Amino acid sequence: MTKNEEILEVFNKRYACKKFSTEKRVSDEDLKTILESARLSPSSFGMEPWKFLLLRNEEMRNDFRQFAWGALNSLNGATEIVIILARKDITGDSEYFRDNWKNLKKVSDEAFEAVKDKFTKFQKEHLKLLENERTLFDWASKQTYIALGNMMTVAAYLGIDSCAIEGFNKEQLEKYLSDMGLLDLNVYGVSVMVSFGYRDEEQPKKIRRELKDVLEIIE
Repeated sequence: MTKNEEILEVFNKRYACKKFSTEKRVSDEDLKTILESARLSPSSFGMEPWKFLLLRNEEMRNDFRQFAWGALNSLNGATEIVIILARKDITGDSEYFRDNWKNLKKVSDEAFEAVKDKFTKFQKEHLKLLENERTLFDWASKQTYIALGNMMTVAAYLGIDSCAIEGFNKEQLEKYLSDMGLLDLNVYGVSVMVSFGYRDEEQPKKIRRELKDVLEIIE
């Protein structure tokens, strides 16, 4: 099998698992690799606008049933559930932006001012991200889906099943996490969740449109 065939085999093997085994657990080593794939994921301007909450508390997992209807199957069996948060506060004037470039990337004052001006113009004029808070959050949330995709693909490569979860009441879930001291509503919002484990069901046939139906070549 060629490398190309191996890659496509992984993608054909991955599917949204609806029934997880309660007997088999994801190893710590495999979980760390999955989480590292999220940490190392690309993001717009390299801003890494995410945070990952690994939900292992059984009482909280039970509470989630109230407002995360899309997670019910995962809560019944999946080894791990990850809540992916997206930042609400990323602008050129934010402390997070400054910390990312000055302290983490250690750029010069001149380089910082240049990237700040470019970033502000990009947000304000090009994508118009500063028109309201939800637009800015949704932009950050887009970045988290890159990490989500990488996590699920890496899991499939390791023979681990997964399920992306959007079925939750965002307002109720955020309030719950805030009340539990796990979410600063001024900084983060819930973007998406994902579960990992091992299937306890037959894999359904993957159905996708043909490449010719979704690809247009511009020459």
